[in-house]
Amino acid sequence: MEAETLALAREIDFSMWGLFMRATLTVKLVMIILVVASVWAWGIIIQKLLVYRSARSQADSFDQAFWSGEPLDGLYDDIAQAPNGAPERIFASGMSEWRRSHKDDGGLIANATSRIDRSMDVAIAKESEELTRGLTVLATVGSSAPFIGLFGTVIGIMNAFIEIAEQQNTNLAVVAPGIAEALLATGLGLLAAIPAVIFYNKLTADSDRIVAGYEAFADEFATILSRQLDS
Repeated sequence: MEAETLALAREIDFSMWGLFMRATLTVKLVMIILVVASVWAWGIIIQKLLVYRSARSQADSFDQAFWSGEPLDGLYDDIAQAPNGAPERIFASGMSEWRRSHKDDGGLIANATSRIDRSMDVAIAKESEELTRGLTVLATVGSSAPFIGLFGTVIGIMNAFIEIAEQQNTNLAVVAPGIAEALLATGLGLLAAIPAVIFYNKLTADSDRIVAGYEAFADEFATILSRQLDS
């Protein structure tokens, strides 16, 4: 009997594709959803890693240009038409408000400093929104994928017990395929969730650091303009 059971077990395809093909429609849909979610999450992760690396490179390049000693008006004239990257857009928003705050006689309109600050704050908020776009998908995948996989596992195990009851047979060849199919759903859920959670935390921290750099630059720039106002 044991030899017969082992022979039947060897004939069963326990590869991921074989398990998927034997699964019920509901479990198949769960697996497809988890695979799509995993691919979607990895697409966002790769895209954000490239975007953040580019943002850090642009910030370094602009810092060198900003602190090179070149007059701010000249730097603004060079980049005003087509700012390249967030730091240049933030600088351009502050400088454009600075120029609009001058009267025809060369004097400044009242409350120029607060308007410049608000202008740069709006620009920083837009850049921050762009940096964090898509991170909610990672959070959603990380929090929901294990439960979606567990749902597939519950359905798979339930179907396995139904098959056992129908065949009135509890040998390994009958039990193992159904349990393996059910556990595959949980495995796919974890496979989607774990990278999503890890990279969500990493990318959120990276985004916060980049935005903090923008805010620090805006404060330094506002201080420079304030000195010019005082002088």
